[in-house]
Amino acid sequence: MLILEGAQAGLSWLTILRKREGYRAAFDGFDPERVARYEDEKIARLLADPGIARNRLKINAAVTNARAWLALQERGESPVALLWSYVGGEPRQNAWRRLEEIPSRTHASDAMSRDVRRLGFKFVGSTICYAFMQAVGMVNDHTVDCFRHPQLARPV
Repeated sequence: MLILEGAQAGLSWLTILRKREGYRAAFDGFDPERVARYEDEKIARLLADPGIARNRLKINAAVTNARAWLALQERGESPVALLWSYVGGEPRQNAWRRLEEIPSRTHASDAMSRDVRRLGFKFVGSTICYAFMQAVGMVNDHTVDCFRHPQLARPV
């Protein structure tokens, strides 16, 4: 998801959704061990692949991030636990009434962005981190009148 969120920066989310299968194929099922081994030849093929958004910075960031992900694991740390730590390990339930209330970044996404950058990740600004948090269910940003809001709310 982090690869897709980074790829979406500056583009419409629909553009990336339509290319999701292209990304899955191009990035070997998002396997960090495989992506971390990409070298210049593979990157050149990705830059020519019409199935993805062909941006050198974003593609290089995907490779760099896979390497950073594996480096965390090699140190015995869980990248997943790290990312979830920014919301206390469980989805944050928001109660927005209007779309205009939903922020594009928060203190949690600011902290996530700052920390993962220190760990070597790229293309992980606060807005990208918040979009990631929304996409993977770390925050429930559906408005309270949306049918999905109660479905995703934690039981009382």
